[in-house]
Amino acid sequence: MIVAENLVKRYGPVEAVKGVNFKVDKGEVVGFLGPNGAGKTTIMRILTTFLPPTSGKAFVAGYDCTEEALEVRRRIGYLPENPPLYLDMTTRDYLHFMGEIKGLKGKKLNEAVDIAAEKTKIADNMDKQIGHLSKGYRQRVGLAQAILHNPPLLILDEPTIGLDPTQVVEFRQLIKELAGESTILLSTHILPEASLLSDRVLIIHKGNILAEDTPEELAKKVKGTQTLKVAVGGANDEAVEKALSELEGVQAVIPEGEGKFRVEISKEEDIRGEIARLVVWRDWNLLELTPVGVTLEDIFMSLVTEEEV
Repeated sequence: MIVAENLVKRYGPVEAVKGVNFKVDKGEVVGFLGPNGAGKTTIMRILTTFLPPTSGKAFVAGYDCTEEALEVRRRIGYLPENPPLYLDMTTRDYLHFMGEIKGLKGKKLNEAVDIAAEKTKIADNMDKQIGHLSKGYRQRVGLAQAILHNPPLLILDEPTIGLDPTQVVEFRQLIKELAGESTILLSTHILPEASLLSDRVLIIHKGNILAEDTPEELAKKVKGTQTLKVAVGGANDEAVEKALSELEGVQAVIPEGEGKFRVEISKEEDIRGEIARLVVWRDWNLLELTPVGVTLEDIFMSLVTEEEV
């Protein structure tokens, strides 16, 4: 659905995007993850034909974003960070106006507006002025205009920025519901958001793609070990530490006090059964035995640190 080949974008002496290559397959939800200023929005503006690249090529559904811009726009629904809303228009009038721009007319336009309003749950606000709606509902209206023409690709740039916690949860649920119908490229600097919504993650920093994969596979690549959280009662901490250290596959035991330990093992091993049997055999009490997951924040910081060394 999306192919980027050696994309470069310069603003005078500043190189915002540095020879980026990536693909997004049909039906995927891909999180475009990076801090503010990483180059995410610039790449999205190239993909939506708003900006031409300095060099390189970008394709959407097989169409060149520079040479065949109109064909690309017909296949994209775009929600920029600040949706282009006309605050003095009612929601209904705005969606009809945007639908006409997208080439919809008559019965098809009315049906498209009704469907978009239903999907984004704004049907009860159709006759209100957009300027009177909350920030969360304005984002919904922006999303409704993006899906009016039923595009095969949705590009969402920081869609939950500025929303309160309740609105963020509701908006993320909307995105999940749309994921089954369209390919989605989702730009965010919020690490948990990318993890919750994405099948695959592209991590970008200073205009470069540092990594791309599922969050699970990225975790395996970044960290050569896995961590177990172990809590044992009715035992001396030193005795527990020594016993755990002697188990095959254990690379390190880190005491945390009061019978709690972090046990580092190689990522190919699963020795939870051995730990449980050891504790029972020693007549101790096993209070906790859980894996500690690697977060996207851990992955991002590891990659950025490696790049800057």
